[in-house]
Amino acid sequence: MKHNPILIIDDEPDIRELLDLTLMRMGYTTHSAQNLKEAYRLLDAHNFALCLTDMKLPDGSGLDIIKHLQESPVEIPVAVITAFGSVELATESLKAGAFDFISKPIDLDRLRTLVKNAVSLESQEAGADLMQSTSRLIGETQHMVSLRKQITKLSRSLAPVYISGESGSGKEVVARLIHTSGPRSDGPFVPVNCGAIPSELMESEFFGHTKGSFTGASSDKAGLFEAANGGTLFLDEIADLPLNMQVKLLRAIQNKSVRPIGSNKEVSVDVRLLSATHKDLALQVEAGHFRTDLFYRINVIEVKVPALRERVDDIPLLANTILERLCADWGIATPTLTPDALGALTSYAFPGNVRELENILERAVTLCDDDTIDVDDLQLPSPSNGIGSTPQKGIEAAFGDLEGYLQDIERAAIEAALEHTGGNKTEAAELLGLSFRQFRYRAKKILE
Repeated sequence: MKHNPILIIDDEPDIRELLDLTLMRMGYTTHSAQNLKEAYRLLDAHNFALCLTDMKLPDGSGLDIIKHLQESPVEIPVAVITAFGSVELATESLKAGAFDFISKPIDLDRLRTLVKNAVSLESQEAGADLMQSTSRLIGETQHMVSLRKQITKLSRSLAPVYISGESGSGKEVVARLIHTSGPRSDGPFVPVNCGAIPSELMESEFFGHTKGSFTGASSDKAGLFEAANGGTLFLDEIADLPLNMQVKLLRAIQNKSVRPIGSNKEVSVDVRLLSATHKDLALQVEAGHFRTDLFYRINVIEVKVPALRERVDDIPLLANTILERLCADWGIATPTLTPDALGALTSYAFPGNVRELENILERAVTLCDDDTIDVDDLQLPSPSNGIGSTPQKGIEAAFGDLEGYLQDIERAAIEAALEHTGGNKTEAAELLGLSFRQFRYRAKKILE
């Protein structure tokens, strides 16, 4: 026998017996209760590795158990058993703090995977030290303290998480930390930029294909869902998915399976889904660009990553940490930021957030003299030619030539973004809040 025992709560004797036999064969001891009253008595008497509870109980619900355990000093993951098709109840339980859910009739393979994931939390550290391993989550402002606490809490769940925030604010870093701090840390973390995949290749990239299924398919290929099996699939810029692909993604999430192009067989996949976009996804739903049902499926819990300008007090610590990391990688002495340089950084708006700060400091390290970075070394955009500023020709220049005036603004923004990112078009697109395809089209139209 291994770990602490598992608590089973269900008023159906057949379900309790099925769960008990399955878990005993896996090497776990169990205790069973048929209602809340019995469950509370057992919780007071024993330390449990996991609680498996039916959502509907004679004297309450699984939500009561979740609430009770959240108020307890001992952290016990709760998995809820729901009736088939009860998506709303399952979502409600995840929002309340459940680790995961499983539907009746119970799939025993899925049950075994769920239990293994849950009990692995017993011996796992909360991951606080890991939070300090990346510059993009360093900071002592309340925004960052709250964010780190939320990540630690979410890492102990398998609920779908939607990560919102501006480009360059660190959404992928948050996703990686949720993965590496949780029970799937030994599994793969597969990040996908949805805006960078050509629409004609999306289905093949996500679900895979068989040899000969289309021109150029010279061999079988596993898709991203299969690559992330047993781990986490991070869908960045999910708002850029075409509507027809959103339908197929929703089906894969609901069925926990995919069908490669050219195959007539479903392939079961077990992935935790994390998603992100810099766009306001609720507004995308209102505009008809994003499916409502998919929105509610991926947005069970939302994590908001603050913009850098919302945590100005973190900039000195963040800048020095980035400089130390850069110079350690390059094997050179770390330069010092002058008070004027620090003042310039803290007063700058950072439309590209932490990614832009990293680019600015990397450039400054190569330009500075005498191991000191001054304001001129930063090369911050001036108000007259920065992103979002008004071109020199002035508002009156729009009179009689509105189209040309708007093109000047767009050209200035694109050129400034490319300068900020050292010519990296993917990062420039993110800086401007565009998909890669949108950026490529506009840049070609404006600059050529």
